[in-house]
Amino acid sequence: MKLVLIILTCASLQACTVLAVADAAASTVVYGVKTTVNVLDAVTPDIINKKK
Repeated sequence: MKLVLIILTCASLQACTVLAVADAAASTVVYGVKTTVNVLDAVTPDIINKKK
C-alpha cells in the first residue's frame, strides 16, 4: 500500500513540474510578443498608429 502511495505521489509531482515548465514557457512567449509590439510601436509610431 505504501508503495502505491509513493508512486502516485511521484507521478503527481512530475505532472505539476511539467505544467509549471509549460506555464513558464507560455508566459515567456507572451511577454516576448508584448515587448516586440511595444518596441515596434515606439520605433514606428506613425505606421502602426495612424492618426484619424
